[in-house]
Amino acid sequence: MKIEGEDIIKKRSMAGEVMSRLIRNKGAVIGGILLIFMVAVCLLAPVIAPYSYDAQDVTRKFMEPCREYIFATDELGRDIFSRILYGGRISLMVAVSATAISAFFGVILGAIAGFYGGRTDNIIMRCLDIFMAIPYLLLAIAVSTAAGSGLTSAIIAVGVAGIPNFARTVRGPILSVKEQEFIEAARAIDAKDARIMFKHLLPNVLSPFIVALTGGVANAINSVAALSFLGLGVPAPYPEWGAMISSARSYILQHSYMVTFPGLAIALVVIALNLFGDGLRDALDPRLK
Repeated sequence: MKIEGEDIIKKRSMAGEVMSRLIRNKGAVIGGILLIFMVAVCLLAPVIAPYSYDAQDVTRKFMEPCREYIFATDELGRDIFSRILYGGRISLMVAVSATAISAFFGVILGAIAGFYGGRTDNIIMRCLDIFMAIPYLLLAIAVSTAAGSGLTSAIIAVGVAGIPNFARTVRGPILSVKEQEFIEAARAIDAKDARIMFKHLLPNVLSPFIVALTGGVANAINSVAALSFLGLGVPAPYPEWGAMISSARSYILQHSYMVTFPGLAIALVVIALNLFGDGLRDALDPRLK
């Protein structure tokens, strides 16, 4: 019982130390607060938004920002503020879903490649190298074009494009961890490969994986916006930040606010994720203890 209690105290103290370092990082705190705020207002869009995202009033089109329409109205008289809130829900949902796909398959491929090594590692990593030779966004566009436009296609396209990054993130640490003594001990008691990978190896590579998640979501948000801007992402009439910028580009000189506000929404979320991810990386780095 004493040993178990000491282990619990040690684990708590390690978690507390990470949290303490994270809180001391001003960039991480600012990014975390900004991220929580943006996610909260988007999730509460039905409560906060004064209008529906598809409510049109052509008699009030191109209205400047005012008390009634704080972010102005677009070419169809729709409230831009309401559309940004609802569009944030779609953008975040697509980005998180796509990152989940990337992480799931990337972790499996990276774990198998790193654990078995040799020919298995070469085959998996050379195939992923082919994907990585294609720019991230270009690969997403290719997959989206093949799958067709739509919400599901956008999720699949961005998810597939992000798999190589997660696979490499997991493979590197596993190559070094698998040579340690506790892995040899697990093999000595005839533990199955799947048990060694998922119970002993993957928990020891969580730090770089968690950091990669924040960067993955940020990249996914940018990619979803880019796909929607090109007409390959979220279809109309759903409001998505990239699609809003795309529809407003014809009026950028006369009504620049139509592009500015959704562009700022994308920038704020991506900056918040990057700030928080950088702080989380520093907090989880054992060399900074």
